[in-house]
Amino acid sequence: MTIVDRVQAILLKPKETWPVIEQEATDPKAIYTNYLIYLAAIPAIATFIGLSLIGAGAFGISFRVPIVSGLVNMVVGFVLSLVMVYVLALIANALAPTFKGEKNLLNAFKLVAYGSTAGFVGGIFSLLPALSMLGVIAALYSIYLIYTGIPVLMKAPEEKAVGYTAVLIVCGFVASLVVGAVSALFTGGGPGMMMGGAASSSDQVSIKVPGTEITLDTAKIEEAGKKVEEASKRMEEAQAKGDSAAAGKAMADMMGAAMGGQGGKPFAPDLLQTHVPDKLAGMERTAIEARSDSAMGMSFSSVTAEYTRDNGRVEVKVQDLGAVPALGMAMGAWAQSTVNRETQDEVERIYQKDGVSFKEEYRKDGSSAEMSVMLANGVMVELTGDNVDMDGLRGALAALDVKGLAGLKREK
Repeated sequence: MTIVDRVQAILLKPKETWPVIEQEATDPKAIYTNYLIYLAAIPAIATFIGLSLIGAGAFGISFRVPIVSGLVNMVVGFVLSLVMVYVLALIANALAPTFKGEKNLLNAFKLVAYGSTAGFVGGIFSLLPALSMLGVIAALYSIYLIYTGIPVLMKAPEEKAVGYTAVLIVCGFVASLVVGAVSALFTGGGPGMMMGGAASSSDQVSIKVPGTEITLDTAKIEEAGKKVEEASKRMEEAQAKGDSAAAGKAMADMMGAAMGGQGGKPFAPDLLQTHVPDKLAGMERTAIEARSDSAMGMSFSSVTAEYTRDNGRVEVKVQDLGAVPALGMAMGAWAQSTVNRETQDEVERIYQKDGVSFKEEYRKDGSSAEMSVMLANGVMVELTGDNVDMDGLRGALAALDVKGLAGLKREK
């Protein structure tokens, strides 16, 4: 199911769609990378365009948020909205027994992620600040979506769904205040920042949270702001001349700069493919796809290959995230963390070795395992094993030309 189909289904037929979502074999990582990062970008980008490029006004007075401040708010808002989904999922899972439901973190995450669809899509109204109230109405519909999903995903009786939803929303509101306070630490915390005041004289602003440290490079944000302004002027000139092609290109350049721009020339898919062998740790390659994509003035590339032997299967995916800073930030955020979690059935570890970040997740019975490696040049290697244990997946990684991938040099 494509992302468009899922959005239409959950918005138009929520009661029929929730049972389908419950049966889907997935995990939070897949929902983030295949669904949430795209939807969360809608309100973030629309708000930036509405307040920094179009501007707001009333009673004959108009204003625009400075480009740099708007970019900072866009990036921080995007990241924290993704964080908020997980926070609400934790709350929804914790509340389940109180309303005679069943605790299930994956289902709680599905509930919040897909239930938030209306609010994220409604963020498009922020393109015109005067219509932003319509976005609030769309967010109210998300409450209804969560209400209809609670009996299906959290197994709470229907008569408890109203109370469950109400308490979840109240707790979510309190959590949003905390997240808003964190956002203020990033953005400068008030009108001074919004109106162009400097939050720091340093080129970088950092904040430490449990398990990681996040850094905003204000010099790069300022550079991106200048590119957005230049593209905006070119778009206005092209529109004045009636040159729709040039206006479209300028719009793509402007959106690309707003999302962090191109971090350099992406590695060609054919080049990435040379580092993906025909055989991997005794397994034959049964499928391979190398592709490049472009959107909003940015280009990126990836290679996906499948290897099988007997009943075991390993999928290898090599993605060039370094060419798109915003994409790298969203998909590689885990690389800044250190995690060591173990339960009776599963193990999760994130660690750094020789300047490379590793992430391992596997079931102790050997039925499944996942491994991700983030290289310093922005290339991410992901391995997923079915009926392959963690040692087998590590052996598959060792058989890959990871050293060659790490040695690729990006052209500016």
